[in-house]
Amino acid sequence: MGAPLLLLGGGLGYTFWPAEEDSEKVRTDLDPLNRRFWTALGDLSDAHWLGYNIDESNTERQTVPSPETRVRLVGIAHLKPGTANRILRDPAHNFEGAALSTLPGKLKPYVPSAAAWRQSDTYDKRALEEGLNVVPTGTFCFDGIRDLVYFDYVFFYG
Repeated sequence: MGAPLLLLGGGLGYTFWPAEEDSEKVRTDLDPLNRRFWTALGDLSDAHWLGYNIDESNTERQTVPSPETRVRLVGIAHLKPGTANRILRDPAHNFEGAALSTLPGKLKPYVPSAAAWRQSDTYDKRALEEGLNVVPTGTFCFDGIRDLVYFDYVFFYG
């Protein structure tokens, strides 16, 4: 019974894990993102994103090996029309203006300079817990005018 779950978990992890030589390539495939975020955001389109092991991306070697790998998913994508405004109007969340301070340089060309990003800690907590078997850390920022979402989060894989 555990073997199929182990294979499924490995397959999902591999979906986000780019090949070694492509670890810094901006990805545009949607299936991995739609599977990961569908519960919180619905179907995404026109995405530009990175998915990589943040421990291997550090220039210094790890001194203590870890049984778990930290994978970072970061990118920008379009939502279905009206979705960002529907999320931003939800009275359960207090959305405030936000800056994309941790935006990787490779993604900067895909972010509109005039975007009005808004973020909510309560939305992040709810969205990251929904439908995931691990509780990652991270954030979602929305631009209601362009129906864009910026996502940046880390989850453990191992």
